[in-house]
Amino acid sequence: MDLGQLSAGVVMGIAAIGSGIGICTAGQASVGAWKRCFLNNKPAPMVLITFAGAPLTQIFYGFILMGSIAKSAKPGEFLLGLGVVSGLALAISAVVQGKVAAAAADAQGETGKGFAQYIAVVGICETVALFAMVLSMVSC
Repeated sequence: MDLGQLSAGVVMGIAAIGSGIGICTAGQASVGAWKRCFLNNKPAPMVLITFAGAPLTQIFYGFILMGSIAKSAKPGEFLLGLGVVSGLALAISAVVQGKVAAAAADAQGETGKGFAQYIAVVGICETVALFAMVLSMVSC
């Protein structure tokens, strides 16, 4: 078994799992905020879709990292460890980003204010995933 090639799939899979969880969390909050708007005869802000989709990017980071790992000549054991840890970093970033985005969707839906502040905090969670991807690529 080629552990290096296995690790390429592992990083992508773990990152995708985290993205799915984060999207679910943020999406549920966005739908709930829209429901409250409809019940109160207020316009439903479409900007909430931004929060719902924010954790999706970690899948792309996992895909990019998968390509770097697959091309690496480093030992398979090293790459497997890198794939697991990097995938977990991307996944945790996505899950946390989903939770932050859920709170942001709730606040934006309720008040109609603060989008710039909310998206900035969501972006900080995104930065963790970017750092994890780039630093892992440098390690390949």
